[in-house]
Amino acid sequence: MHTQLNWSDVKTIREAQMRASSFLREHGAKDPVFEAELLIRHCLDWDRTRFLISLQEPITHDVMERLDTLCKRRAQSEPLQYMFGSQEFYGRLFHVRPGVLIPRPETEILVEQILGLADKLWSHDEKLSVADIGTGSGAICITIASERPDWDVTTVDLSPDATEIARENAKRLGATVRFLQGDLVEPLLAAGERVDILVSNPPYIPSRDVDDLDEEVRVHEPRMALDGGEDGLVFYRRLCEALPQVTKPKAIVAFEVGIHQASDVADLMTGSGVIGEVQIINDLAGIERVVIGVRR
Repeated sequence: MHTQLNWSDVKTIREAQMRASSFLREHGAKDPVFEAELLIRHCLDWDRTRFLISLQEPITHDVMERLDTLCKRRAQSEPLQYMFGSQEFYGRLFHVRPGVLIPRPETEILVEQILGLADKLWSHDEKLSVADIGTGSGAICITIASERPDWDVTTVDLSPDATEIARENAKRLGATVRFLQGDLVEPLLAAGERVDILVSNPPYIPSRDVDDLDEEVRVHEPRMALDGGEDGLVFYRRLCEALPQVTKPKAIVAFEVGIHQASDVADLMTGSGVIGEVQIINDLAGIERVVIGVRR
């Protein structure tokens, strides 16, 4: 049986952290002490240094009330990123909210690989066109547009919620991105557009596995951003089938992939008939995470 939160004898920041971490531990938090710190820092709008030097300071009733609310939300497995309304990606802070997939650190590898390979294939003054399929919070397209402001960056998403928050992020971060609403590459096909770089982090969890995900992901993040169909490869197939029509004769195609999917996605890329060279890149955990191919 879970204990109830009782703040009556809590006087200091340190005591509040201990009480909150004990409560979060009972509710399955993987790193309860650090999570309690994050919740308190959020209530006080403090950075880590300010927090660490202020542990013996008194905590106000108002802050404890807010902390109590946050602890109870976290106990329901609500992601911290939704509670705080933001997530850092590639050194920039992206606003997120329910209905939009939270950016993951491993997706930074996808962006790094694209930028690095583009620098090898084209001169630095080349104005390239990029299409990011599946906007989400806008982390990929906005990062690319910010890192390479001369490039023409377009992003496509079916979700109005995702498109709305990505627009907000682009405006706040000063990135120039064209937003299209539609199903995968359909808007590009309809307009007869071809791009130098096609990038996507599509839904890739097999349908049967979605219900086995951590509650934090399964309950709170949008299923349409997770469910990749029967084998998790449905969206990769559709994207690869369109590669001859949506990429230029010299182009980069890069996808983030799930566990044990890289070789299948690489085969789909080469099976398109236009991608010759394919590389598989591991993430920091040693998991095959990015498949990147070149058309030329």
